[in-house]
Amino acid sequence: MHTNPTIQKIIYLSQNGLNVDLLRLDQIHPIVSGNKWYKLRFYIQAALTQKANTIASFGGPYSNHLVALAFAAKANSLSSIGYVRANEGEPITPTLNEARLYGMQLVFLGRSLFQTKKETLLLKANAAINPNTYFVDEGGYGPIGAKGAATIITDWEIENPILNYDYIVAAVGTGTMLAGIINASNANQTIIGIPVLKNEGTIHTEISSLLLDPNKPFQLLHKFHQGGYAKTTPTQIDYMNFLWTMEHVPTDIVYTGKLLFAVDQLVKENYFKKSSKILVIHSGGLQGNRSLANGVLQFNGLGTL
Repeated sequence: MHTNPTIQKIIYLSQNGLNVDLLRLDQIHPIVSGNKWYKLRFYIQAALTQKANTIASFGGPYSNHLVALAFAAKANSLSSIGYVRANEGEPITPTLNEARLYGMQLVFLGRSLFQTKKETLLLKANAAINPNTYFVDEGGYGPIGAKGAATIITDWEIENPILNYDYIVAAVGTGTMLAGIINASNANQTIIGIPVLKNEGTIHTEISSLLLDPNKPFQLLHKFHQGGYAKTTPTQIDYMNFLWTMEHVPTDIVYTGKLLFAVDQLVKENYFKKSSKILVIHSGGLQGNRSLANGVLQFNGLGTL
């Protein structure tokens, strides 16, 4: 399944000569939402090529990635395992429940040693101890994920409008999507990442390691994390509700709410060159909103009235 996503003009930001558009990746699939469809496509293909019967990955209690992987695995007749950054016995979140509904087996690795246990499992996978299980790193991180993310830019059925923009702006979690975008972009385009983690000192290196040309430039703007991963502020919530009212665009507290808020502030600061064309990538995945109390957002957490 693939159709060209909609490009929506953000009217209230398109002022004083600027043209600000939003690439609605959130609309291309109801479950494998946004950039997950692109990042997973070649991992699924590789698992099938290697004749694995199971695909496994890692994520937190509100992981967009695990839900998308569970659905994609089922659609391709693969079993799935989700290794979760949570403790056995903790309440099952709606997100993890959804992944289970698509057939995913959940294994709880705990919180304090999650990264260590994850690396151990990935090393075992690389050593081909269990060739029937194909492992994908958290968030789809890796060259295969970046290759898929590049098709956000390149895979257009009729005419490719993406290369006409002066700036491309995207949220950064693992950096896989941004790396793919950088790889596929033109030399005259400025690629800007908005990291959602606080004090993320290694993210530039992690992105650079996925670049086909490690010298290709990109920018990371670190001041819009709103306190860190999955953290939010009343200002961000107010902005998300404002954006829904003004443009009917659903955002999430982890990625796209921070991204669009950042673009709003950059426009106000006259950051972009005059008469520029700016493309903001709505990467989809609204699972994080399920952690909020009912009524905090003016739309339901997954993006409908």
